[in-house]
Amino acid sequence: MRIPRLVLPAVLLALAACGPAPDPAAEAAAKAAERSRAADELARQFDQQFAAGNWPLARAHGDVLIAQYPDTPAARRIAAQHAEARRKADAAQEDKRLAALWTYQSQPLGKGEQLSASIHAREAIDTGGGRSRPQLIFRDHPEWGRSSYLVLENGDFDCYGGCRVEVGVDGTSRRMAASRPKTDEAIAMFIEDERALWRAVRGGGRLVIAVPVKGGSVQEAVFEVGGLDPARMPGW
Repeated sequence: MRIPRLVLPAVLLALAACGPAPDPAAEAAAKAAERSRAADELARQFDQQFAAGNWPLARAHGDVLIAQYPDTPAARRIAAQHAEARRKADAAQEDKRLAALWTYQSQPLGKGEQLSASIHAREAIDTGGGRSRPQLIFRDHPEWGRSSYLVLENGDFDCYGGCRVEVGVDGTSRRMAASRPKTDEAIAMFIEDERALWRAVRGGGRLVIAVPVKGGSVQEAVFEVGGLDPARMPGW
């Protein structure tokens, strides 16, 4: 008996439907193998960046690996190193932030080249004439020598004729001589022992200066000084 031509496609489909059924175990194994290969590739990239000391990239590769393939041998293998990379990446980011708080300048002034390093307080204080973030400046000039002083944008210091201010670095404090020069050029108060202040800042992290404000109370100015680069001020 000859099968009509139009019936052939239906017959072929029926024969195909009678083929072997999908194997769930084989499919699961194939998916697991693919996940393992993807995890191994991320682990390879993590290892490469970890060995190079590129902590942000190592952290990024580890984050993706552990988030997407947490149940793989590769994720378990890098877990301890990933935690280390995270810590070091966070520390590097904080170092970068602290370094960016400082501003360095070099400019011809008078009979020489003046170098300066400056940083603003973390928050503004009440100056009696408004609010201002005090700026701490270290200055070095071959003719005028070295000096350290605070500058306000408004208000004034209550230190005409000299005073003593409390200066604390990382919990250890001492009193230092200071003075407000009689000049209208800038609202400035000099810390007389600039060498001692520089040494304290150079090895410190958190500097607190009790600022005497004219017509007001003493205000604490807090500076995050841990990012200082002493090489930018070679004379100190």
